[in-house]
Amino acid sequence: MSAASWSNWSGSVSCAPRRIAMPASEAAIQALVRQASAEGLGVRVAGTGHSFTPLVATDGVLVSLDAYAGVVAHDLGRTEATVRSGTKLTALGGELRALGLAMENLGDVDVQSLGGATGTGTHGTGPTFGNLSSQITRLRLVTADGGIVTCDAESDPEAYLAARVSLGMLGIVSTLTLRLLPAYRLHERTRQIPWARCAEEMAAEIAVNEHFEFFWYPSTDACACKTLNATALDPEEWAGAEGERLGWSAEIIPSVRSRRFNEMEYAIPAERGPACFAEVRALLRTRHPDVVWPVEYRTLAADDAFLSPAYARATVTISVHQDALLPYREFFAEVEAVFRAHEGRPHWGKHHTRTHAELRALYPAWERFIAVRRRMDPEGRFLNDYLRGLFEDG
Repeated sequence: MSAASWSNWSGSVSCAPRRIAMPASEAAIQALVRQASAEGLGVRVAGTGHSFTPLVATDGVLVSLDAYAGVVAHDLGRTEATVRSGTKLTALGGELRALGLAMENLGDVDVQSLGGATGTGTHGTGPTFGNLSSQITRLRLVTADGGIVTCDAESDPEAYLAARVSLGMLGIVSTLTLRLLPAYRLHERTRQIPWARCAEEMAAEIAVNEHFEFFWYPSTDACACKTLNATALDPEEWAGAEGERLGWSAEIIPSVRSRRFNEMEYAIPAERGPACFAEVRALLRTRHPDVVWPVEYRTLAADDAFLSPAYARATVTISVHQDALLPYREFFAEVEAVFRAHEGRPHWGKHHTRTHAELRALYPAWERFIAVRRRMDPEGRFLNDYLRGLFEDG
């Protein structure tokens, strides 16, 4: 990463910022924001570049928090920990486990920064689990004037509900306090079954397992199904069968994604998830038989963060993928039409073509978020052209 250019993980987004800053303290974050304000420059924060939309693209100051990481405090009695936002999820799991703690859920990859993952509404699977931002009890924000604001449900409930999923528009998240669990192990079971069987068993699998997801492979019309459940089994005394694993939660939940791809994901009302998936499957089999990348199906609990794709409704998320070296726009456009017909809300960090007017209609608390954004950053220091188009243009 040079001071002249930046690109995201898939190569679908690039920009040429005036400079790239790597602060190692909260005071340094404050200083760079004050300097950018004095120069009239926009400020955006990049995590690990796993968003496919131009959320962080800027010609101003691009901030990397890679040097600002780690757990800074914990409370075993309250099962909470305060963590710097640049902390990578893959490192956080081990740090928390050393303290006897764990996050209640994770996404299916863990290379993202904590601030980036929570700020875009990243999630795992399980009908009783919210997205990662739902585990936040408090945030510290560096605001546009370089000051510090603490957001929690008691001191400023509107800012708290806005800041949990804010796409970096309210300020730079310095630290996050997380509601955690005592460290726990998970029992994983995986199996490959035909789509017809998955369709018959899906509702029951979701109901009886803490976590259930499947990947449907178009070329074989088969599903790779995975279930995860907390267990008290001792790995040293456990003799697992084929397709089973046992381990600490942060080791078992994530998967390795070595090949680069582009992705579109929509959050669908849970009751419409099966019908929506059936239409996506039919579309791929009839219109895009050349696509071999799988379609992912997960569940997500309703939550109350204003910009959460699961705001106020139980949710199913459906994700389509394409190799980063292959064309994807026509394919994604046709799938997106299906998602739109099922009242879908796009993942903020993944490809979509929703407009300001469409998004405003999809989010009941949209105006409440806008009011907080304008209060906390009246000059739009933390916006870029892409975000202005989505959140300011009428």
